[in-house]
Amino acid sequence: MGEETEGLALVIGGGSGIGAALVEAHRGQGTSVVTWDIAGDPDVVCDVADPEAVDQAVEETQRRWGIPSRVTVTAGVGHGGMLVDVSPDDFDRIMAVNARGPLLCLRGWARVLQAERRPASLVAVSSVSARLVDRSMGLYCASKAALSMLVRVAAAEWGPHGLRVNAVAPGVTRTPMLGPVATSRVETSPWLAAVSERTALGRLGEADDIARVILAVHGMDWVTGQVVECDGGLALRSPIDPLGAVAGRPKEVDGA
Repeated sequence: MGEETEGLALVIGGGSGIGAALVEAHRGQGTSVVTWDIAGDPDVVCDVADPEAVDQAVEETQRRWGIPSRVTVTAGVGHGGMLVDVSPDDFDRIMAVNARGPLLCLRGWARVLQAERRPASLVAVSSVSARLVDRSMGLYCASKAALSMLVRVAAAEWGPHGLRVNAVAPGVTRTPMLGPVATSRVETSPWLAAVSERTALGRLGEADDIARVILAVHGMDWVTGQVVECDGGLALRSPIDPLGAVAGRPKEVDGA
């Protein structure tokens, strides 16, 4: 079995985006890091939607590197589609990656940590979409809402064992999940410009912004069961304009 290193960090989804930024942030503090992912060049190849793959990744990580004291699950997928159009398979896939996958990872390590009587900090990346209504993003919103609640319940169940469980909830962040628009300049993208204008701090979120918040949450020894929003103030604005019209409402809606 690998050495049980107190300073070992595990980043699940560390191949790109927020996960990759977190890996660099950990290393910048002198922390040893192990990565799981299905893309890039991870230390362990693991599809979080596959329960057997998660179990195998836990065993391999413990055997080769030891038991991490900081575990972060950044793995996730985006989805767009109106609820009347999405398929049951879409629902199952998004939930499997965004909600069930993080749970499998967190509880896999919780079992090891409890058995070894070791304290640790566990963080999952949720989203402000867990509590905000986004038309055409219903499945994504539902999956992140499920994840946020799983984190809170896990914190209550595992706290007596010395495990802190929290989530961070980014807003719109420039990562590959945004697709082609992620590499666009704000000046050339009306959508990015609108997001920046809506954000209180006046710009788009970057992966490094979220990584710094995750590190801070890991370091908060008296905080557990919390969902820390880190969106630059994006969620502070209501979708209802000053005149009372609901943004995105069809111009003509027949009465029921």
